[in-house]
Amino acid sequence: MAREGKKYKESAKLVDRERLYEPEEAVSLLKQTAKAKFDETVDVAVRLGVDPRHADQMVRGAVVLPHGIGKEVRVLVFAKGEKAKEAEAAGADIVGAEDIVEKIQGGWLEFDVAVATPDMMGMVGRLGKILGPKGLMPNPKTGTVTFEVAKAIKEIKAGKIEYRTEKTGIVHAPIGKVSFSEDKILDNYYTLMEALIRAKPAAAKGQYIRSVTMSATMGPGIRIHPQRVTKKA
Repeated sequence: MAREGKKYKESAKLVDRERLYEPEEAVSLLKQTAKAKFDETVDVAVRLGVDPRHADQMVRGAVVLPHGIGKEVRVLVFAKGEKAKEAEAAGADIVGAEDIVEKIQGGWLEFDVAVATPDMMGMVGRLGKILGPKGLMPNPKTGTVTFEVAKAIKEIKAGKIEYRTEKTGIVHAPIGKVSFSEDKILDNYYTLMEALIRAKPAAAKGQYIRSVTMSATMGPGIRIHPQRVTKKA
């Protein structure tokens, strides 16, 4: 069983586990609890009132965070001909077709997001068992299966993140770095929450946003009031 470190215990003392914080309070507190020597990622975990076992209650999509996530994202594009040239011109880190498929089948996975033109999906589909479990499979629902490769690359580089419900109905997503200003973290938080609300399945009944927890990579979870999901007027 993992033991909690001294820094974590010190940070945990600052958080009232019984309290539901306002988003602004949570972000301020998060900065106080981030004690690692590196620039920690700010993560949000949202428990939704859905049952992902049913296809009509799966929540999945993508959203461009206004301030990005503070990370250089490596984009792989599966494309040929003019679309491959377009991808290279747009700043894709890796562009290829059969050669990249073979490379991935051999164990190479040095990229963060994969984009594919629709005509390449027959070939890319062979990688489903490798890319699927790692969340790297191109998907039209997240805008990563498209002929508009330049637009997709631009959005990803600008801070586009994908989200999807896990088996327990929880969505985990990064919304920036601890070094971001509080305003930037809050902007990204509200942008993510608004996207999740828009993605609410028609089949979802009862309370949709059940719980929200924010934390730094090495810090304790800070519970946010589940009804504080939009900016104050």
